[in-house]
Amino acid sequence: MALNWTRVLTAGVVLAGLGGGLAYALTRPSAHPAQYWTGLGTPDLANGETLFWAGGCASCHAAKDAEGEGLKVLSGGRALPTPFGTFHVPNISPDQKAGIGAWTLAQFGDAMTRGVGVDGEHLYPSFPYGSYARLTAKDVNDLFGYLKSLPANSNVAAAHELGFPFNIRLSLGGWKLLYFTDQPRVELANASAQVKRGQYLVEGPGHCGECHTPRNVLGGFQSGMWLAGGPNPEGEGRIPDITPGSQTIGAWSADEIVAYLETGFTPDYDSVGGSMVEVQKNMTHLPKSDLEAIAAYLKAVPAR
Repeated sequence: MALNWTRVLTAGVVLAGLGGGLAYALTRPSAHPAQYWTGLGTPDLANGETLFWAGGCASCHAAKDAEGEGLKVLSGGRALPTPFGTFHVPNISPDQKAGIGAWTLAQFGDAMTRGVGVDGEHLYPSFPYGSYARLTAKDVNDLFGYLKSLPANSNVAAAHELGFPFNIRLSLGGWKLLYFTDQPRVELANASAQVKRGQYLVEGPGHCGECHTPRNVLGGFQSGMWLAGGPNPEGEGRIPDITPGSQTIGAWSADEIVAYLETGFTPDYDSVGGSMVEVQKNMTHLPKSDLEAIAAYLKAVPAR
């Protein structure tokens, strides 16, 4: 019996359409339900400022040589070179046109915790929403309120410079399917309240793993290598292992880690260097109890 090629082709088109529809359903941008961002009340600006420093907002979004109050002018514009192309950091000041002044809490929150832009598009994980996904709705509300209290700036950042296929945002849905999660990076049985607070700060707003965890060729974290160090994502040198198994920080006491974050000096009186300089400056704004919690968590994670 001869094949009915019309039926075969029709069936192929239908199957391809179904496959494409299923793929899109699995990888489309997924925001929180609208009610997730309701009823949060007046933002706690003091907590919002703590999150601002813990999250290192100024390190990327302020001008490169900003100091003092200039760190609170989040005009964007820095270039972040990566193996996938150059990303240009956006303006997140309260400017109504160039920044986030016209955004709603839901738009800000979904960008922060789901990697979904204001137009419903996937955001690139050069913005560390893979870490910020662990922020509570209250903390997002507090941070958003604090950011809106800062100076507006009209700078418009350049567009990202990405070649094919990295310039296709739709492909980010597949990346998220493989690597995006809001679950703990490590399971810590019987952890104390202090260690849990440190875990929240390190895995969430502090996004320490974004630099201190090695990545595979697709830019996802290598399994089982949390905080084990790796190549500098900006291209020069290496980022150290900060687990208890390292030959440097791993040998420090919790008190020595706290002192390093407070002062920028190691136990042998060397000083902080590289991109960690800005991170350490941010850490000085956190209460000592949070620094102690970070140290307790770093002593509790698995050694690598």
